[in-house]
Amino acid sequence: MDEPADSLASASFFTGARDVAAGISRREAIARTLKAGAGLSVLSQVGGLLRGATEPPPSPSAPGPVTVTLNINGDAHTLAIEPRVTLLDALREHLGMYGTKKGCDHGQCGACTVLVNGERVNSCLTLAVMHPGDDITTIEGLADGDALHPVQAAFIKHDAFQCGYCTPGQICSAVALIKEGHAKTDAEIREQMAGNICRCGAYQHIVAAVREAMQPTG
Repeated sequence: MDEPADSLASASFFTGARDVAAGISRREAIARTLKAGAGLSVLSQVGGLLRGATEPPPSPSAPGPVTVTLNINGDAHTLAIEPRVTLLDALREHLGMYGTKKGCDHGQCGACTVLVNGERVNSCLTLAVMHPGDDITTIEGLADGDALHPVQAAFIKHDAFQCGYCTPGQICSAVALIKEGHAKTDAEIREQMAGNICRCGAYQHIVAAVREAMQPTG
């Protein structure tokens, strides 16, 4: 006896007309449909987990500004800056002291060298908020009025620069090197100045300038 039309339509809803034509019972068709639905649900959940694992986490909001007072070249400067601002960017972008140069921004070229409590520091690798109360000296603070620092004068005398981009960092590093007192020979000067790169290749002139500035004045 033929199955009623409404039963045939119900079977078609679950299995499609082809399954009904093939003689699959309604119970078998429903079981197959439930299994397929469960499989799709699992795949959907796995896909969601995989998407969650590959998507980057939401970016944290930027920290708010903090107040810091920096003693630079003998003057106090109070800034409201974000904690992540480097000393280099504080000097250049917030105080307009462009003598300190931004080179590699990774502490590899030495163009951003400044003096912090008399020691040479790559200002691109240290945060401004780490230096309240420290004595910071940039290239702008080395001369005494119109009188050049001995290292500055020696660099000019020996033509120890070409494009001049690395020169502020070279001079600040040389000032600290002389104060440290470790370099006695040309080879030691080269070794102690190795963190300052001159892409113009004026190294022989730089060594000559540092050597002269090391000599005691009588």
